[in-house]
Amino acid sequence: MRFYKQTKRLLLLLTMLSAEGFADAQIKVETSETVELMSIISRTAGFREYCMDNGGQYTSDTETWFSTYGQHPTVAYIKELRKNYGISYDAVMSMAVHLDTDGHKVSFTGEKSDLEKRWQKVEIDTFLVRLNQFYSDTRFHEFYKQHQTFYESVLQAYEENVMKYFHQDWYPQFYGTEPTEQFRVIIGFTNGGGNYGANRQMIGQPKEIFAICGYYTDETMSSPFENGMDYASTLIHEFNHSFVNSLYDANSDLLDDIGKTLLGRHYRGMSSQAYGDAATVINESVVRAAVIIYMQENGFTYDQVKKEMCAQVGRDFLWMPELVTTLRYYSKHRNRYKTLGDYYPEIAKCLEKYLEEEMKRIEKSL
Repeated sequence: MRFYKQTKRLLLLLTMLSAEGFADAQIKVETSETVELMSIISRTAGFREYCMDNGGQYTSDTETWFSTYGQHPTVAYIKELRKNYGISYDAVMSMAVHLDTDGHKVSFTGEKSDLEKRWQKVEIDTFLVRLNQFYSDTRFHEFYKQHQTFYESVLQAYEENVMKYFHQDWYPQFYGTEPTEQFRVIIGFTNGGGNYGANRQMIGQPKEIFAICGYYTDETMSSPFENGMDYASTLIHEFNHSFVNSLYDANSDLLDDIGKTLLGRHYRGMSSQAYGDAATVINESVVRAAVIIYMQENGFTYDQVKKEMCAQVGRDFLWMPELVTTLRYYSKHRNRYKTLGDYYPEIAKCLEKYLEEEMKRIEKSL
């Protein structure tokens, strides 16, 4: 994963989850005006990850409405942010979940320190002035309102085709801990195949975790997200992060050197997915392995699980078979390991062994 808002909650209102209510609350899917705003301005600025343009009629509508604003001052400004600070991919969505709008003005909400680190050198007040200029000049809110029927139909399709494969009670059972965050699912209608995780911490409130799932369609699909199992893995992936990421922090002494070595040996594959540090490589590895365990334990077929495994190996997570094997051992021996955190020393050993075997294969060929 790579990849993958806030504001006006439409339609299927997302039920906020608490640690006490996680297993019982029903997550709903939503759209976000600020996710669309940040995605579309990035598309207009030519950001390749927001120019997949496979949203069918919605892409055509977007092109018709916004193509004349390619030389807008805000678009030029956004291009400079990408060039100077690397504002792209998930950084765009990190800002999106920290924005709000009343239909007339876009405002910043939350704390700047909570934004993705690439935003830290950006003057937020200047950014907001530029963003509001684009929002006003393009009549963005009017575009957003005109497409609400379309948004509703896609959200309903996601609910019907994808959410039935998402079993939220599996997470505390597998990890052995309750979540402390609130979870939200947003469809990014301009994001194509890009899926992103983002978070926001409001003062005095639980941290919010967002799974921003891309939308794409083609003439072969009778309904959006019709093959729900294929899309479900993205959602399953994002919610694993809220359990996994903190485990690295608690075990960084065991995993930091391992993560750096994995990154060094597979730098091209990891960097192409915007994974540039040890923590990210380890967290992504554990999350992807946990997705496969989830699939095995929740009724996915052998062929579907195999397809997911091959996909992860194809993304240069070559150690995925070993990592899945060790997580399966953990899952079958919960009498010995009450939480996944208790098992992290064994995960470190598994990855160390993989690196040793990999080096042996390298040396054998010399």
